[in-house]
Amino acid sequence: MISLSDSPPASLPGHALDRPAVLAALRARIARLDRSGARPEGDSLPLCDAIDQRLPGGGLARAAVHEVLAADPGAAAGFCGLLLARARGTVLWIAAEPDAWPPGLARFGLSPADLVLVQAPRRQDALWAMEESLRCPGIAGALLAADGLDLTTARRLQLAAEAGGAIGLLLRPDGEAEAGATAALTRWRVGALAGTGGAHDLGDPRWSLELLRGRGVRPQRWDVVWRPAAERLDLDDAGSEVEPETEVEAMPVQARRRAR
Repeated sequence: MISLSDSPPASLPGHALDRPAVLAALRARIARLDRSGARPEGDSLPLCDAIDQRLPGGGLARAAVHEVLAADPGAAAGFCGLLLARARGTVLWIAAEPDAWPPGLARFGLSPADLVLVQAPRRQDALWAMEESLRCPGIAGALLAADGLDLTTARRLQLAAEAGGAIGLLLRPDGEAEAGATAALTRWRVGALAGTGGAHDLGDPRWSLELLRGRGVRPQRWDVVWRPAAERLDLDDAGSEVEPETEVEAMPVQARRRAR
């Protein structure tokens, strides 16, 4: 884990965080972890056929920022782990106190060798680490666990993702951002459903995925199941695609303003 702690090292009493030095260490760590050195091919990440068909480009766009609202923290973490795994390369998980468990995320295809945890207790350091990571060509994806991001900050992160080509994920508490505008390309809500197993076996994870907002797409909800053995996301046999009652969040920010 790389720490951007408020507390300076004991050997440097009284010294503030040396951001250039930490960034250099972060980039050196990325260089050691990046096996191929080449940017993954394709402009989007596949989810499953039924969802990909509803998304422009046939999947979740790279070089963009996407919001994930955690109706269930475990389910949202698993979904984010799946997306980062499909980015295929070195990825960062940035949080004040990263609670990501690498062996658990490995169940969703994310190799611990590709995962860098960044501890950033101060908000400004977390945002700095996220923006710099998204701009780095050697990064396939980065996740920031944070709440209360303003529109200007989200736009900066979106521009950084476009410049570097990485996918950015903003993991946020459910409800906190629901009514607010966002510069993210899509906004999702992830909830947990009962697993596929019986009383003594949880079975494969099942999630409720809601696409709340997206440019050029309609809001939609899917019940899905993750098949770890096949590393495949499927529509749940007992689930369905459900049209939401409202489409307000599918409208771009400018369109919502004109509609007032």
